[in-house]
Amino acid sequence: MLFKKYISLTIVFFLAVACTTNPFSGKKTWALVPNSQILPMAFQQYDKFLAENKVVKGTSDAEMIQRVGRNISTAAERYLNANGYAGYLKDYKWEYNLVENKAVNAWCMPGGKIVFYTGILPIAGGERGIAAIMGHEVVHALANHGQQRMSAGQLQAIGAVAGNAAFAKNPKNQQIFNQAYGVGTQVGIMLPFSRSHETESDKVGLFLMAIAGYDPAEAPELWRRMKANSGGQAPPEILSTHPSNNTRIANLESWVEAAKAEARKYGVTKFR
Repeated sequence: MLFKKYISLTIVFFLAVACTTNPFSGKKTWALVPNSQILPMAFQQYDKFLAENKVVKGTSDAEMIQRVGRNISTAAERYLNANGYAGYLKDYKWEYNLVENKAVNAWCMPGGKIVFYTGILPIAGGERGIAAIMGHEVVHALANHGQQRMSAGQLQAIGAVAGNAAFAKNPKNQQIFNQAYGVGTQVGIMLPFSRSHETESDKVGLFLMAIAGYDPAEAPELWRRMKANSGGQAPPEILSTHPSNNTRIANLESWVEAAKAEARKYGVTKFR
């Protein structure tokens, strides 16, 4: 009983003190692992990845990735400064690299370390599509989604320890708990948590690409191409880390005009 009480108090303590503020939603988010630990690890892993893969340099595609990356990061800084978060990016060390790889993928590590694979370029279809992808990936870093996932994983592990301790004298019930807890927390908490991150990145990324001067109407078109490329093969949304293609397309279409209105606040009235 004392052990369970200790675990409960530990969770409450962490939730009370290990929080940060999402600069886009204004909500408190979990931060059990501080950025002072995350960023050095991310920078090291990024350098290691680049050393082990073929980085494309000097081509028009590589230059486009660099150009769009700078435009989106500048838009992010303008947005953050205008909304009371001046200095938010002080520890960021932006890098934008194109890597030779057939995978249809792009990602941004904490601290602004970005990679695009050559395999995604045909689906991006040009600079506007790259901007839609870039905006989405950058928001994952800006909103500390990686930090939140790490924190959620730690809390999930603490819950598992507490549950196993509670049923320590009843192995059968302990086994039932582990099965139910694993499925329940994954489907009921972790996967919806991940989908909410993807949705936030879609929306805020759309705003950033508009502030950078790119037509946000390109984003739903990009996801139509993504859907076509997948051949319609995808798990049910409830069992996925990402919203379905149809959900993303509908969401993006509903946000286009709001993104243009946001861009006008920064003097952007024409979109390329």
